[in-house]
Amino acid sequence: MSGIHVAIIMDGNGRWANARGLPRVAGHRAGADAVRRVIEAAPSLGIGVLTLYAFSSDNWSRPPREIAALMRLLSRYLVQEAARCVKEGVRLQAIGRRDRLPPQVVSLIEQTERKTAGGRRLLLRLALDYSARNAIVEAARGLVREGVVTDEHFSRLLGPDVDLLIRTSGEQRLSDFLLWECAYAELIFSKRMWPDFEASDLDAAVREFRARERRFGAVPAAWPNGNGGHASSGAWLD
Repeated sequence: MSGIHVAIIMDGNGRWANARGLPRVAGHRAGADAVRRVIEAAPSLGIGVLTLYAFSSDNWSRPPREIAALMRLLSRYLVQEAARCVKEGVRLQAIGRRDRLPPQVVSLIEQTERKTAGGRRLLLRLALDYSARNAIVEAARGLVREGVVTDEHFSRLLGPDVDLLIRTSGEQRLSDFLLWECAYAELIFSKRMWPDFEASDLDAAVREFRARERRFGAVPAAWPNGNGGHASSGAWLD
């Protein structure tokens, strides 16, 4: 897939609902609408890979009723959106553990992955029962079995590097999401709750990303003597 890789921590559904006197599941339903908006907008913004943090491994600690509601929402989304993904050239891929998900959810994931396998416009990755630490451990085990341990092999097993990571709701942490892949990601923290996140917010984030200078540890050519005329102490931090 051509284009940048954007990853989103979709945070704030519960707080959005609480602020309106609604049950938490209402926030998750509204969050599903925001998912549709960003998927529709992504290709036109130059996004080739979109990874969404849909359900973390830590989320199993939530009340059973909320987890059941989330699984129903996920199942409904997969059923309703599969045809649209095929039409729009969106390929869906799930990352994370599948052994703890309900069997019917796993079956729907596999069906949707098969149906959308030909999509070339956008790779949509849903992180489900996902933990970056667990993913890194599993990748390390795979590399030990292969007898080759390099950065390139790790990246092959874990997935593409993230260019831009967005987290909504004002929180400013990664929460065990794509830790390896975000090594050089640009980070944007939005105060907007996820259900209120619009295509225009995604557009603004991508515009900010493109305006930033990504140096990957190198020295900007415009800086005289490599440090802009300042003392070299701490220059390695730039």
